[in-house]
Formats: sequence, C-alpha cells, structure tokens
Amino acid sequence: MAAVAAGAFRRTAIERSDQRVAWERADQAFFASGACHVLAWVCRESYPERSIEVAAVRQAGDQQIFHAYAVWDGWAFDHSGWNREVELLTVNAEFEGRPLVRVGITVDLAEFCAEHHHRMPDQYWADPLPRARGYVGRHTPPWV
Repeated sequence: MAAVAAGAFRRTAIERSDQRVAWERADQAFFASGACHVLAWVCRESYPERSIEVAAVRQAGDQQIFHAYAVWDGWAFDHSGWNREVELLTVNAEFEGRPLVRVGITVDLAEFCAEHHHRMPDQYWADPLPRARGYVGRHTPPWV
C-alpha cells in the first residue's frame, strides 16, 4: 500500500468529541489519526527480535507531534503499512504544505502520552491493542 498522509484522515469535530464515533472509523483512519501512537508501539512489541524504533513528526516551528510511527532500517510502519520512511515523510510534508521535523521517541508509551497529550490504550472507547495487533498482522514486514 502506498504511503498516504495522516492528515488525510484527520478526525472531524464529532470524532474528536465522541470516542465511540472515533472508534467506529475504518482501521486506516483510526490508526492514521487518533491511535497512530498505539499502532507504533504495538508494531515494535510485535517484533521483539527486530530493532524497531518509534518516531514522530511535527510541523516545523510547532512543538506538538501530530503523527507517530514505527521505524526499522529505513522503513516506516503506520496506517499505510510498510513504506520507506522518506516516502512517509514526503507525503506528509506535501499534504501539510510545510516542512516537517522528524522526532525520535526514546520514552515509553505512558511517558509519550503524558508529554504529547495522547490517549493511553485504556482511555479509548474500547481496547485498541487487539485491533492494532490485527492491523500489524495484515501487513508483511520488509524483512520477510
């Protein structure tokens, strides 16, 4: 699947205010906007034998991260599946219409959520972890 900008799936006002409505979106939309960080951590946990990192992007000049993803050997995994990280960064920068800054994430999920105002898995309408595991499993990793 080709890389698609996360912003193409931004939540509407009702999706932001109603967790059930947000939950009921298609998997790609759910993991593009609103649960990308959960997907990134689940991807990393799904392949403990690989050196998978978590990274994120923010718009240049902003402090708020708007999209997180998993990274392995130049490949990125997010709502679009596995793509070259450079492609993921390019499509997001083009969509946003301004330069992006890549941020390496070195803290755990709880610290990330606290620092960047993201939800922990237990703060969703339902548990996103099984949904994320299923989504990771539908995409063949680049080392296969």
